Amino acid sequence: MDRRELLKMIAALTGGAVIGGEAFLSGCTNKDQKAASILLTEKDVPFLNEVAETILPATKTPGAKAANVGQFMTVVINDCYEEEDQKIFREGMDKINDACKKMHGHSFMEAKPEERHQLLLSIDKETKDFMDKFNKEQEIKEKAARDRGDKSYKREQMPKQYYSMVKQLTLWGYFTSKEGITQALRFTPVPGKYVGCIDYKKGEAAFAGLDG
Repeated sequence: MDRRELLKMIAALTGGAVIGGEAFLSGCTNKDQKAASILLTEKDVPFLNEVAETILPATKTPGAKAANVGQFMTVVINDCYEEEDQKIFREGMDKINDACKKMHGHSFMEAKPEERHQLLLSIDKETKDFMDKFNKEQEIKEKAARDRGDKSYKREQMPKQYYSMVKQLTLWGYFTSKEGITQALRFTPVPGKYVGCIDYKKGEAAFAGLDG
């Protein structure tokens, strides 16, 4: 699986194109950023690692925190996100913290693992409900346009959801990390010895071998 295929898989899982993906693949960086207040710093990494760990916790294999996914997030957001998307993500971090205080009476970093899990399940459901409602509304508008013969009608673009960004970056960062590739997936080195057919046993993880 190459990186482009991985991004397609993540897009399918999260219901939208991976923000910053094309910029990352092309090696582009946003060097003209002016709003330094929305850029992420090393101080944000522990928070992002804990959020990512709640999404992909350690089990028999290392979790997102062991892969330092928070560090990966800061690089992609600062270098590959447009300023508008950086702002959405930064505000989203505050929303997660505020929602935790409202639900549990303390910040996300002070919350117990089960409290964090409960919170993110709630935010995830809220995000999915919004996306489902938006898509249904667009389908209704599209049908109405067809019925009146309006061939110029175009669907509105889905408003970007901060939690979808968080999930995308968590999956992306983890499954391109050494821990994700070599321990969460069955790893076949690339380049390496060619084996035309490798047996697969039921219950084993999928194969990995990111080559570009």
